[in-house]
Amino acid sequence: MTERIVSKFGMRSTAAEVIDGIDLHGKTAIVTGATSGLGIETARALAGAGAEVFIPARNLEKGETVADGIRAAVAGANIHVLELDLSDFASIRRFTDAFLALGKPIHILVNNAAIMACPLARTPEGFESQFATNHLGHFLFTGRLASALASGSARVVSLSSIGHRLSPVHFEDIHFEKRPYDKWLAYGQAKTANSLFAVELNNRIAPHGGTANAVHPGGIMTGLQQHLTTEEMTAMGWIDSEGKLNALFKTVEQGAATSVWAAVAPELAGHGGLYLEDCNQAEPAAPEKPYSGVHAHAIDPDAAARLWVESEAMVGERFSFA
Repeated sequence: MTERIVSKFGMRSTAAEVIDGIDLHGKTAIVTGATSGLGIETARALAGAGAEVFIPARNLEKGETVADGIRAAVAGANIHVLELDLSDFASIRRFTDAFLALGKPIHILVNNAAIMACPLARTPEGFESQFATNHLGHFLFTGRLASALASGSARVVSLSSIGHRLSPVHFEDIHFEKRPYDKWLAYGQAKTANSLFAVELNNRIAPHGGTANAVHPGGIMTGLQQHLTTEEMTAMGWIDSEGKLNALFKTVEQGAATSVWAAVAPELAGHGGLYLEDCNQAEPAAPEKPYSGVHAHAIDPDAAARLWVESEAMVGERFSFA
């Protein structure tokens, strides 16, 4: 059994602390979901270390506003904004074609964008929206960038969540066509898929010098909660009756730390297929620790291999990192 990877950082470390002393000049990074919350802080940290950062944005005007903010905060920041809607396969194909035409290698890819606990919605293909956006969108996006990732000895970071504990991937009915829709089971399934994606992607990219890891950023109040009512968040213990945030929640700067650690940490060089939290490799889930740890179904190599094959069938493309 390999030794668990740990760092000097922890739950309250910030992205700025994690990346301090790291030089990313000459490196290219892409951060999805970088027009809000964790994505902005992740992009800012990578740009601050010298990386050339691409921000995919559904709303170009919003993306440029974020980019301008990073440029104002980081002298010499090299930021680009390109249009992307992860729920739209055609948009993903346009973005990836445009990026590949630049001929740039990708050294860091942070698949950060997500939606959470939203009402039932389906893509034009008929896919349930949380699975389609959180997993399939990133699957197609990453797979179509395979040649750039392989040439850049990339680190791919897949944002999962403690929400993975809510559900494994139900291969017999992924898109809630037979069972009643439950917004939390759908979210949990999608977050499990994000973790399984990292497991199988690592198997495929490791021979080319790359790694892929899943990250649980922790509880953070961002735009991700837009579909939840105050009553729901109070019932779950996220806020109290006066609206005060649970002390277990992190700031955005702290929440981005594990993603940044996964992208740059020297101790993770050559190590992939892991589930990371609080800037350390997570321990197995245990009943006495309900808010941390990884459940076996989220790192199951057999489920990861099956998910890859079924995801290729859903997006209608097959991917090779050769």
